[in-house]
Amino acid sequence: MFSLRACLVVSAALLATGVYGVVARRNIIIVLLSVEVMLNGAALAFAAFGRQWLGAAGHAGQVVVLLTMAVAAAEAGVGLALLLAFERHRRCVDSDDARTLRG
Repeated sequence: MFSLRACLVVSAALLATGVYGVVARRNIIIVLLSVEVMLNGAALAFAAFGRQWLGAAGHAGQVVVLLTMAVAAAEAGVGLALLLAFERHRRCVDSDDARTLRG
């Protein structure tokens, strides 16, 4: 239905948007959301390549996408738990304040 080129363009746009969010923002919530966007871009690329080279019968790309979704869910859970602990300790979610934590 979609061409490989169109899927890869959308995947690259998602990846670039995620990289910009990680580099340009200081809010830890935005950084975590940007990492999720990057993972979704990589998952889309895996699904597109799997469909292109393995066809509809090959499920390797879909398996990698499911694995990526599981890793993204675990990353979000751990990241939000750390964020909640940090917010309770410092009363802010700025990544510059996270650099001052010691011990």
